Amino acid sequence: MRAELLGLCAAGLLLGGCFKQPAQNDTANSAKEVHQVLTDWQKAFEAKDVNGVMAMYAPGPAVTAYDLVPPLQYKGADAYRKDYADFFAQVDGPLHVDIRDEHLEVSGNLAVDYGLERISGKLKGGQPMDSWVRYTSVFKKIGGQWKDIHDHVSVPADLGSGKAALDLKP
Repeated sequence: MRAELLGLCAAGLLLGGCFKQPAQNDTANSAKEVHQVLTDWQKAFEAKDVNGVMAMYAPGPAVTAYDLVPPLQYKGADAYRKDYADFFAQVDGPLHVDIRDEHLEVSGNLAVDYGLERISGKLKGGQPMDSWVRYTSVFKKIGGQWKDIHDHVSVPADLGSGKAALDLKP
């Protein structure tokens, strides 16, 4: 009786789809979708298009960001939008972003993308800007779309001097 019960349970699992393989396909498709969101962000960032940049982020209070500049944290899409607008207003001419050592991990409805990002251009005062930063972005699938819910951008600090190490390169 026990063997028959186990056989019925195993058949039910097989018929129920427990051993299907779409999880790998779902993960691969999700990775492509997240990568497209990041590509769209990069294009919007280089165009200094605040609306295009913000299309990547979750709406309202769902996003928290730790950026290079004060305050300690940005809570909500409106606060982060202002951070981007303030940054873009300081840049004169073309703005470039290069991604290196990127890692994208997807699991279910969450994804994490992290790596190194080089931001280069010229500030309004004529000073060149060319720095490598570390970034991490956390995405969540919301309403069928991947949205960034958390960004963390940082540079290493020299603890002895208390100053940011902006001259490091990969």
